[in-house]
Amino acid sequence: MSTAVKIRLTDTPASDLSTRTIVAPTSQPSAAAKIRGVLTSRAGSVVAILIAVLWTIPTFGLFVESFRSREAQMTEGWWTFSGLTLENYQQLTVGVDGDTSSSLIPFIVNSLVIVVPATIVPVIVAAMTAYALVWMDFKGKDVLFLAIVALQIVPLQMAIVPVLRFIVDGFSIGDFTIIPPTGLAGTIGAVWLAHMCFAIPLAVFLMHNFMSEIPRELLESGMIDGAGHGRIFLKIMLPLIMPAIAAFAIFQFVWVWNDLFVGLIMSGGNEDITPITVKVQNLLGLQSSVGEELIPAAAFLAMIIPFIVFISLQRYFVKGLLVGSVKG
Repeated sequence: MSTAVKIRLTDTPASDLSTRTIVAPTSQPSAAAKIRGVLTSRAGSVVAILIAVLWTIPTFGLFVESFRSREAQMTEGWWTFSGLTLENYQQLTVGVDGDTSSSLIPFIVNSLVIVVPATIVPVIVAAMTAYALVWMDFKGKDVLFLAIVALQIVPLQMAIVPVLRFIVDGFSIGDFTIIPPTGLAGTIGAVWLAHMCFAIPLAVFLMHNFMSEIPRELLESGMIDGAGHGRIFLKIMLPLIMPAIAAFAIFQFVWVWNDLFVGLIMSGGNEDITPITVKVQNLLGLQSSVGEELIPAAAFLAMIIPFIVFISLQRYFVKGLLVGSVKG
C-alpha cells in the first residue's frame, strides 16, 4: 500500500510551475501484529475460553472418579456421581485395617527429596556458568557454549544408559581409570545426578540468553565501584535474573516430579528411593480389590505439591516468560 503525495515545486518560474507526485510508502502491520490482533480479538477470546472449558472437563471427570468406588467406576460414567466414597483416599494415605502397602505418603516424601536438590542445584550451577559465559572473557567460551547447547540434542532415552554406566562403573580408557565408580548405584544420589545432568544444559542456555539482554553498563558501574565478579553476581545479576530463575525452576520442578523413566531406571527397584510416579504405575499391577480404581485418586494426590508450587511462583513464572519479549 502506498500514498500519493503531491508537492508543488516553487523554485522555478511561475509560468513553469508544475506538480510532481512522490510516492511515500506507508508501513504495513507485521505478521506478528496481525496474529496478535487475531488472538486478542473477541473471537479469539471466545475460542480460548472454549478450549479451556474442554480441557477442564476431563480433569473434573477424573476428580469425580477419584471419589467413586470400584464397582461404580466399572459400571457407570463419572457424570452419574454414583458410588461416592472416601475409601480410595483412605487407602492411599493411612491405609485400611493397618495395611499401609498402598499408601503414597512415603513416596511423596521420596519425590520431595529427589525434586528439591534436582531443581536447586541445576539453577545455581547454570546461573554461575551463564554469568561466566556472558560477562567473563576467556578463550574457548563460545565453543564451550555451543557444546553445552549441543547436549540438548541428545535424547534422554539414549543418554540414560551411559549415565547409568558412569554412575556404576565410573569412566575409564582401557586400563586407565579417569573417574572411579561413584558408589551411587541404587541410591538417591543416582537419581539426583541423572536429573541434574539433563537439566543443566537447558538451564545454561536459558540463563545465557537472559543475561545477554542485560546492559553491560550495569556491570561496568559495579566494577568501577570496586566490586568483583562474585559481588556483582550476587548483588546485581541475581536480582535481575530472578524471574528467569523462577520460570526455569517451575519447569524443572514439575518435570522431575512427573518423571517416571529416570526414577524407574535409577532407583533400581529400591522402594526407599522410589518416586511417586513409579508407585502410581505399580498400582496397576496390584490385584483384585486394590488397583486401577485408585489411579484417579493417586493422580490428584500426586499433583497437589506441584500445584502449590506453581500457584506460589505464578507471578514470577509469567514475568520470566515475558522478559525480553518487548523491547523499547
